[in-house]
Amino acid sequence: MKDRLIEFGYAAGWRVARALPLPVARRLFTAAADRAYAKNGPGTQRLRRNLQQVRPDMQDELVRDGLRSYARYWLEAFRLPSQTRQQFLDGFGISPEHYDWLKTAMTDGKGMVLALPHVGNWDAAAAWVVSNDWRMITVAERLKPEGVFEQFVAYREKLGMEVVPLTGGQRPPLDVLAERLQQGYAVALLGDRDLSRNGVEVEFFGGRTRMPAGPAILAIRTGAPLFAVDLSFTPTQTFAVLRRITPPAEGALDVRVKATTQMLADAYALGIADHPQDWHMLQKLWL
Repeated sequence: MKDRLIEFGYAAGWRVARALPLPVARRLFTAAADRAYAKNGPGTQRLRRNLQQVRPDMQDELVRDGLRSYARYWLEAFRLPSQTRQQFLDGFGISPEHYDWLKTAMTDGKGMVLALPHVGNWDAAAAWVVSNDWRMITVAERLKPEGVFEQFVAYREKLGMEVVPLTGGQRPPLDVLAERLQQGYAVALLGDRDLSRNGVEVEFFGGRTRMPAGPAILAIRTGAPLFAVDLSFTPTQTFAVLRRITPPAEGALDVRVKATTQMLADAYALGIADHPQDWHMLQKLWL
């Protein structure tokens, strides 16, 4: 019964957020974020501790702003399936130089690996990539209940992405992603939280944590360009900044993977430090 209620809640969120006028929906989602801030539940407390690691001298209003940013992500995610290709393009910003980096990578036919932390609206970024007629694949965590996982897979497939499950698929996800890179796909991976518990240990904002090795392994195995992607919210857009990551060319594979993952962590930290309110990390991160 609980699983069915959770599934119904997500399904209702997609329907209601699209049905309401945008100003009304924004007020509702902001109010929900402010209630979560006032309630100070476990997720809010964890966000506070994470932000204190990023900015030890922070004011507590940063936690409120972080929850409002997270609510904005959900509102926009729920509304994305009803938007047009032109709205995907208009709702996303990137500098001409960084756009050219992406276009060149896709034109060269090697594909590209886009690794990013949980910042801004990564689904809007994916919809923008697909709207540029670039093929894209991503990995989905197998959520519980299964019905919620299926809803998220269907949602992202509707935006134009191919989705492979992190666990329980017919083939290991890294094998599928490497194959797609050779076919010229963009591979997008969330890279700031290790879900396998055997990721690469890195230094991050003065502490130790583990991050997934997948982006580094794929870039090293295939030679595809690797970019750390920083996303943040402007009043009207999700805005992207790219940081090119060049893996070491020599040495043992595990050493190269560790060094590359540390470079990604350092790149993530630059963006998060610039706009910590848009980093949606409500889970335990540091060891």
